[in-house]
Amino acid sequence: MTARPRITLVHATPIAMGPIRDAMAANWAEAEPVNILEDSLSPDRAKVDSINDALTDRIVSLTRYAESIGSAAVLFTCSAFSSAIELAASLASVPVLKPNEAMFEAAIRQGGRTAMLYTFPPARAGMEQEFREEADRINPSATLTSFLVEGAIDAVRADDVATHNRLVAEAATRIEGFDAITLAHFSTARARSAVEAKTTTPVLTSPDAAVAKLRFLLGAGATTSHHARR
Repeated sequence: MTARPRITLVHATPIAMGPIRDAMAANWAEAEPVNILEDSLSPDRAKVDSINDALTDRIVSLTRYAESIGSAAVLFTCSAFSSAIELAASLASVPVLKPNEAMFEAAIRQGGRTAMLYTFPPARAGMEQEFREEADRINPSATLTSFLVEGAIDAVRADDVATHNRLVAEAATRIEGFDAITLAHFSTARARSAVEAKTTTPVLTSPDAAVAKLRFLLGAGATTSHHARR
């Protein structure tokens, strides 16, 4: 492993880039982040009910490109491509992480009931399935309840971060009786402070959890995870 491991971050939308940039800078300054933005993926995913072969091929191709530039690991930051990333990970020679797997692991270990605030409807089914897979592995009795925050993603796409954060925080005030609140997307992580100001429930985000897991995988010299192969 080099002194500065190259971590390739694959984005399907520009709004995911800021939160992971900040998380990398704060929690892993020694790494070398490389950004790949393919922003036709998100609108193309929104046009179909489920991930098709064409979208899967594109995810696999992006992973192969990331490997070709010497990446020590690959992290996808869009939560709507779970099954495609699973396939890409099974074919890769370096760790490949789905956006939310580390956050879900942390939430499940936090307790039995997790709430998820999400803003991009096409991502919901895949994230719920991903949570279920993690729960089956860690704590089969764990449950996830999803809450759509209407209008939040439109606000952040229009660079109105204040409105996005307010809407997500307001949604959190209506959530009670959970052991953890997860902010579903990388783009939603920017609302963490606003949400924490409104609730005493632990709040988890994908970027921070993903960086922590990557550091563990690479720093510990791990050669496999249940999503990554060597």
